Amino acid sequence: MYEPIRSKSVHSMAGERDFPHRSREEELDIQLAGHLAALLAVTDELGLAADAEGIAEQVARLRGAPPARHAGLSGADPAALHHRALALAGRALVVAASRADTAVAILAAGRMDAHTAALRDARLVGAP
Repeated sequence: MYEPIRSKSVHSMAGERDFPHRSREEELDIQLAGHLAALLAVTDELGLAADAEGIAEQVARLRGAPPARHAGLSGADPAALHHRALALAGRALVVAASRADTAVAILAAGRMDAHTAALRDARLVGAP
């Protein structure tokens, strides 16, 4: 009823040498460095220089080069920046846990606590 397939699959024809492969660890390193670099930009914009230095050290360790730093201010609401930083730190924590990077996991958890506290304080200050 059906003819057997006589040619090789396009997937096997490409061969292993035709495109680069990264290990799971390399992919996680790239993803983690990206989350931390975004967190660094938000942290710089919030003016948290001491906290930004710790993040920059981890980005440099993962990438093998110092990160580009945030050049200007966007004028965003500080509460919105804290929300964004909280989300980025959460993503970094998940990836750090996946690759068993204790240093980044501790850093990300600390940033999550700090941004949660800042948001809680902002609500208390803004409450009538």
